[in-house]
Amino acid sequence: MRKNYVLFLLTAASLGVAPVAQAQSFTKSNQYLSVGASLSAFNYFGDLTPRVSFASVRMAAVRPGFGFHATHRLTPYVSVRGALSFGRIAGSDQQAAGKEAAYRYYRNLNFTSSIQELSVVGIFDLVPNHSQAVNRMPIVPYVFGGVAGFHFNPKGTVDGGTVPAGLKPGAQVELQPLRTEGRYYHRAQLAIPFGAGVRLKVAKSVDVGIELGWRKTFTDYLDDVSTTYVSTAGLSTPAARYFGHSITRTDQDTPAQMDVPGALRGNSAQKDWYITTGVSVSYILKRQMKTNKFR
Repeated sequence: MRKNYVLFLLTAASLGVAPVAQAQSFTKSNQYLSVGASLSAFNYFGDLTPRVSFASVRMAAVRPGFGFHATHRLTPYVSVRGALSFGRIAGSDQQAAGKEAAYRYYRNLNFTSSIQELSVVGIFDLVPNHSQAVNRMPIVPYVFGGVAGFHFNPKGTVDGGTVPAGLKPGAQVELQPLRTEGRYYHRAQLAIPFGAGVRLKVAKSVDVGIELGWRKTFTDYLDDVSTTYVSTAGLSTPAARYFGHSITRTDQDTPAQMDVPGALRGNSAQKDWYITTGVSVSYILKRQMKTNKFR
């Protein structure tokens, strides 16, 4: 009985020591830095998608993007990544909804916007690397989350409705200065990036990654659409009156009270999102090993 009890204690102790030994085996010399670039596809969720919901995506609205990143390995599981990304997003009532969706069809709004994003995220590998970079696992799935600052600038295209003198069909106009809903919003905002990906070791110092990431924003104006129509008296320029009112399609089937002051223009209950799907290439920088100097 006593022999079995001693054996049990030794087994339990060995199980407890194993993770500690693994953690201690990962020293500062195992940390490493990698740099790289990525190509991405950008899309967005908001008032000008087929459905005003988080899960609504229009593939024809996908726009290309690219970025650069640097990643520092901290522990067997955790890394920190800083990235600078550039892309575009777009949306259109005309392309997202047919005439059967009367409100969307006659509202006739559209936008495109550039996105410049600076992000810092923590990456948690689901498969750890307790050794040096050269001995890392060949396939590593991971999840990530962090914080980002981004700048956007929605522009509308003159297309349909009653076009005033001075605006040419097809011209693009910055929408934020127009205050199409009588409100001012900042074009520099914060977002929460999160998502998942997988990293593949393709050479001694090179990884290729595939990643899907969402950006939870705190603005409803990525597309310049959020609340209600305002009086044309409050729209100070021909461009403001066009994008805030006259872009609406008009014919015998236009819904009554479509764009009168106070009528619904957007859905302010849900903030806008944007999403990136990308492929990246990372190069692991060689660590300079310190050596003792002898006189």
